[in-house]
Amino acid sequence: MTPKNAIRAALGPVYIRARLVEERLRSGVAWWPLATDFIADPYPSYRRLREIDPFHYSILTRLVVVSRFADVDRILRDHRNFSNDLTSARHARGIVATRKKLKPSMLALDPPDHTRLRGLVNRAFTPRSVAELEDFIRATAHRLVDMVEGADEFDLMKGFAAPLPMIVIARMIGVPERDLRRFKVWSSRLARALEPVLAPDEQELVYRTHQQLAAYFEAIVEQRRRTPRDDLVSRLVQAEEQGDRLTRDETIVMLRLLLLAGNETTANLIGNGVRALLRHPGQLALLREQPELLPAAVEELLRYDSPVQLDMRVARRDPDVGDSAVPSGTLIGLLIGSANRDPERFRRPDELDITRSDHGNISFGRGIHHCLGAPLARLEARVALEVLLERFDRIAFGTRRPVYRRSIVLRGLEHFDVRVSRRGVG
Repeated sequence: MTPKNAIRAALGPVYIRARLVEERLRSGVAWWPLATDFIADPYPSYRRLREIDPFHYSILTRLVVVSRFADVDRILRDHRNFSNDLTSARHARGIVATRKKLKPSMLALDPPDHTRLRGLVNRAFTPRSVAELEDFIRATAHRLVDMVEGADEFDLMKGFAAPLPMIVIARMIGVPERDLRRFKVWSSRLARALEPVLAPDEQELVYRTHQQLAAYFEAIVEQRRRTPRDDLVSRLVQAEEQGDRLTRDETIVMLRLLLLAGNETTANLIGNGVRALLRHPGQLALLREQPELLPAAVEELLRYDSPVQLDMRVARRDPDVGDSAVPSGTLIGLLIGSANRDPERFRRPDELDITRSDHGNISFGRGIHHCLGAPLARLEARVALEVLLERFDRIAFGTRRPVYRRSIVLRGLEHFDVRVSRRGVG
């Protein structure tokens, strides 16, 4: 069952239409992020939300949707008034039930629990360990291009963007490549746990997948406790601060988070980024002429079409959201994709400009929950673009039109065919 059909099965099409009409009549704008037009291009809807109803109550999803950069930025930084523990939310569908079944990751915790786990993981996830991966990432990217050698057209997502971060995170964890297919399936299923609306059958699938992954990781963790290696699992097992260590369950949950965060978002960043460059050939030509712009280009691609479109918080202590206080327990949807296109923060926000001077995208979050894997994602995206430009004289859209997956939180392509010509080949 597709996500769209699952929503219809869970809520009913008549109910959906009635609630969307009610929402539109009430505020002049409705937010339904699984609509076909929205999936293809959410940014016109974001513009209307910012202009008409920047603190929008979505009747259907029961989220207060915040769309302006300054407001999203403020709430992300304010962990005292806005909690990451979504299980404390009132009147929310899907995600609360799903989260209550799963052991919480660092992403879903507040201080002091978050502070303790973050401190331990920081010791095992150092900038030095990330930088040491660059040669492996580059060699892997070249190997993936070698595997499509001779093909004038291939699916960039299946053949390059998706396997690259999966191979890298597997290398970091110490998982053999023969298990990558299973890891990809598990990662895609677990990504559904981030969605604010889930049908009961999807909730059950997420829970079963977590159990399968936990059993797999438990064997690896026990092995590393007995015989440490030079990998992330061993560093997590050995991570210690002031006599504290990660428990077995905490280590397994951390590995679950790293698998998801280190795979899905980076694959989406590469895919969305190449698509944006192909739609702006002048920017692609400039990048070929000035490869030193690659780090800045990655930042602009993160801003222009963010791989994470939505983050969520729960109001605590009746904080102010907009012009009024919201009751504690209110689930708040922070539109990262909209914030990154806010003209109050970025000049000509709907234009792709890899020479942009007004940096500061919000794609990796803010405050204490700023993405721990951001340096790795940036490194992988930079190397991926570098290798693609080095190996191909020309990259263009392929036969099939790129199609985005139906997801509210993660924005990424289901498939993305590209037509290429290699250097030295006519």
